[in-house]
Amino acid sequence: MPVVHQIQEVRSFLTPARAAGKQIGLVLTMGALHEGHLSLVRAAKLECDYVVATIFVNPTQFDADDDLERYPRNTAADCAKLEQLDVDLIFAPSAQEVYPDGFTTTIDPPAVAARLEGKHRPGHFRGVATVVLKFFQMAPADIAYFGSKDYQQTLVVQHMVRDLNLPIQIRCCPTVRDTDGLALSSRNQILSTSQRTQARVISHSLDHAQQLVSSGERDANAIKNAMQKILSTNDISKIDYIAIADSKTLEEVTRIEDATIVLIAAYIGQTRLIDNQLLTLR
Repeated sequence: MPVVHQIQEVRSFLTPARAAGKQIGLVLTMGALHEGHLSLVRAAKLECDYVVATIFVNPTQFDADDDLERYPRNTAADCAKLEQLDVDLIFAPSAQEVYPDGFTTTIDPPAVAARLEGKHRPGHFRGVATVVLKFFQMAPADIAYFGSKDYQQTLVVQHMVRDLNLPIQIRCCPTVRDTDGLALSSRNQILSTSQRTQARVISHSLDHAQQLVSSGERDANAIKNAMQKILSTNDISKIDYIAIADSKTLEEVTRIEDATIVLIAAYIGQTRLIDNQLLTLR
């Protein structure tokens, strides 16, 4: 399994694959791989003839230097996991390769980026949109795979692809969770044992929101207040947002209707975790 670090190397593999009529799948990661990432690779393997996985911790999407420094990295372990899944190519460029000297062009993200994560992390989605577009150009593929845990990010990419007429399809794959419900995240590796136990309350609050909807509650504020109570009871007090929104636009709603999603961003210690759940009227 080749591991390459330069753009010209990636293209030397992808050009003949495309000429041979192979459908190319792309899985973008920042490393510290877990089962969530690997599920994206498996989805790509099922649908595509040739799968490229990337490993790149993108500095432009971090809004704090200490957060970038704390982000877990283990490229050797990541490559071993990808090799077990028979990935065809790994692209692990340096920051200099992606952002060479003199680089100044950025993507102004679509309107759906302005809320939630965009509001609390200014510049984050500019960094995301720019690096994703760069990887679409550096490693041209037919289909790219993203996880629904980063729901807003996936919407941003989908809107960018639509608005810029990019010749690539976007697949949004289900969130993978641990046995206690916690959404898998590379940041989970930073948590202490006690923090890891505390973090599962985030997914429990989402489950409670769904339980309230299933029992007939339709008032968004009532549901958010109930979630807030669960979090505060478990000493989770630093919360960037609990939002109930239209799942297509992320505009917040006051009443639960079809195509509604609840999203949350909260801190466990110094580690910021996000999660979400589509609400069903059942």
